[in-house]
Amino acid sequence: MKLSVREAAAHLGVDEATVRRWVNQRGLPVHQVSERLYLNPVELWEWAVENGIPVSRKLLDEARTSDEVGPLHTLLRAGGVFHDVPGTSKTEVLRAIVERLPLPPEQDRAFLLGVLEAREAMGSTGIGDGIAIPHVRNPIVLHIEQPFVTLCLLRNPVDFGAVDGQPVHALFIVVSPTVPAHLKILARLGFVLRDDDLRKMLRAGAPAGDIIDRVELIETSRNTGSFQAVPRS
Repeated sequence: MKLSVREAAAHLGVDEATVRRWVNQRGLPVHQVSERLYLNPVELWEWAVENGIPVSRKLLDEARTSDEVGPLHTLLRAGGVFHDVPGTSKTEVLRAIVERLPLPPEQDRAFLLGVLEAREAMGSTGIGDGIAIPHVRNPIVLHIEQPFVTLCLLRNPVDFGAVDGQPVHALFIVVSPTVPAHLKILARLGFVLRDDDLRKMLRAGAPAGDIIDRVELIETSRNTGSFQAVPRS
């Protein structure tokens, strides 16, 4: 969820000029995308409380609702599964991936590529067994309405500096509008990727429908084949 300056002003009960003045003079957090300013509702709520500015509780409730995400198999259907993705280096692979992401036209793909490359420079997102999860540390910079996960299966495995030293053949790209939603998706990915059969399907480049069906089965049964979640009491 993101707010325009006008929407933020309405929640705070002030005019747009006042919001812009607070950004410049009082440290109101703001994000700039394609020369437009956006505000994160949680950051806005925290800033208002800290600065004694009256703000509607409705803002926080709406922000929390927006952090809810659907099941991983639904996010994968939204983001797509791409086979035979080219590239012989991290940069080439990331560029090919960014080109395939279902982003709105106004998104700056070159900027996103730079962010992903910077994230890799800080430390590899390769998690082992030929799988990587490249992602931005601050997903709010994308300002999308709905989260999605895109899976790219590489034409040739590429060295990503993974923890086990194995080249990467499958990459899951997490794109989300808020940090809490982003973390929830990463947690779900971590769970389903414990499944031996799913990892074998990724290595073999199985059809998209088969991969998504396997993810759905894992989620609905809460059993990865090698790990079973303990039911909640």
